Amino acid sequence: MARRLRPVELDFTASAPVRLVFTSTLTAPPAAVFRSLAVEVGSWPHWFTAVTSAVPTGDGAGRTVRLRGGVHFEETILAAEPEVRYAYRVDLTNAPGVTAMAEEWYLSPAGSGTRLRWTMALDGPAPLRFGLRLVGPGVGLSFRDAARRLDRRLTPARPPSPGTAR
Repeated sequence: MARRLRPVELDFTASAPVRLVFTSTLTAPPAAVFRSLAVEVGSWPHWFTAVTSAVPTGDGAGRTVRLRGGVHFEETILAAEPEVRYAYRVDLTNAPGVTAMAEEWYLSPAGSGTRLRWTMALDGPAPLRFGLRLVGPGVGLSFRDAARRLDRRLTPARPPSPGTAR
């Protein structure tokens, strides 16, 4: 059964009791990465394997997201700044113990590519906060896999260089 979480604003991603922060550098440019995050919301399951469905709601003001294992979220978009940031808070979820949650995807140029930073910010009782810190490395692996898959999806295959065999 879904529960309503404490509403938080964008600053929660910097001040939450638990902040899991991961970064990756993609060869795709910021415009393409932002489009996949914020505009082509339904594409998330194709590159973030933990996500089974992502559907925009309220004319793009929110999203409904389902994860493997049955966890689901009803979210409100807090920021959608092209090529810079995409952030949202979770309003309703069936995830046990969570009392407040927001996520921010921050993009910055890295040469012709993108440095992508994902912050998952949460609050809940002490045992949940402790447990989240323990699973942080696994969440990081999931993020890095998603970033690789997203980059492969956005970056066309390059033809082999002359003189190389493939």
